[in-house]
Amino acid sequence: MSEFVTRRSVLAGAGAGAALTTLPISMVTLAFGGEREDFTFTYISDAHIQQIKGASFVRNWDQGLKRAVAEANLVKPESDFVIFGGDLAQLGKREELDHGAEMLSKLKGRLHAVMGEHDYYFDLGDYWSKLYGPHYYSFDHKGVHFIVLNSILTSEQWTFHRWPTAEQRMLEMAGLDNPNGSPFMVGDKQRKWLANDLAKVDKKTPLVVFSHSPLQKIYKGWNFWTDDAEEVQALLQPFDSVNVIYGHVHQIQYNQIGNISFNSVMATAWPWPYPQSYAQAESHLPVLTIPMNRADPFFERDATGWQLIDIGSGRVTARYQLWDNDQRTVAFDHKAGHPVDVAYQEPTRRRLPQTHY
Repeated sequence: MSEFVTRRSVLAGAGAGAALTTLPISMVTLAFGGEREDFTFTYISDAHIQQIKGASFVRNWDQGLKRAVAEANLVKPESDFVIFGGDLAQLGKREELDHGAEMLSKLKGRLHAVMGEHDYYFDLGDYWSKLYGPHYYSFDHKGVHFIVLNSILTSEQWTFHRWPTAEQRMLEMAGLDNPNGSPFMVGDKQRKWLANDLAKVDKKTPLVVFSHSPLQKIYKGWNFWTDDAEEVQALLQPFDSVNVIYGHVHQIQYNQIGNISFNSVMATAWPWPYPQSYAQAESHLPVLTIPMNRADPFFERDATGWQLIDIGSGRVTARYQLWDNDQRTVAFDHKAGHPVDVAYQEPTRRRLPQTHY
């Protein structure tokens, strides 16, 4: 890790006061060693604001987002912008989106938003767009090309013809391990847009791609999955430096596929267990670069915390400061050719996933 990133991680911790036990804000540092200007951005995801009745909302989810916003505003030096990674609402209702947007409005600096399935499937993202604009877009910042994708689409038949009401459509897609759900995808139209967008970008320009679902296939039963992931990856492969950062999974994940580094961002609402801990169904996970590792999903704030990522070299170094778990560092090992979890790479040093789901 560069001296710049180490120095900045100390400053971030000092500026945020209790930052070592924060909810999941990801501070992402792009450090280019003099080739271009270094900068940081902050990432918050998966608030799942849920209305109970009228002006009453689930307090724990509210407090998670409020705290994340407050701590993001305390980061020193200030980030250049903030990303919200999707699932602002739980059931996509206007009241939930408004309530979440009011909290996000307290953020300093510019906000870029990613759409999650919980924001989309009630009204197909209509009200979300009034708050945050297009469902997918790109922008450039200090020599880096950023792409925001809507990765939670599915077939027209499922979306438009299968369900009698918008409310039922939303509930079906919101259910974990629901056989009536449907796999996510980026879709033909958006992939064509992505190809046209990338055609204007030099292959040496660093790319950072934000999606809600992982642009890889991890576990279909929980929709930790994007059906056309390989087709999206093929569009990204020609570039020298590609990093995909996503939410949705409520847990720490990291992987390397070809030239593409993948890192998840934790949720402010609650953590999910890892799929292999799910005793009610056999898991057919692919072989990941590093097996996912975490202690106990029954601790309310386990797998939540502070995340600092250095992606200046094109390979992620992620430093996790967790609330109720051991601190973690995941860094790209050039000799091995893939990310290495510094503390838990050896199987004898890993904590096994819990099986009492």
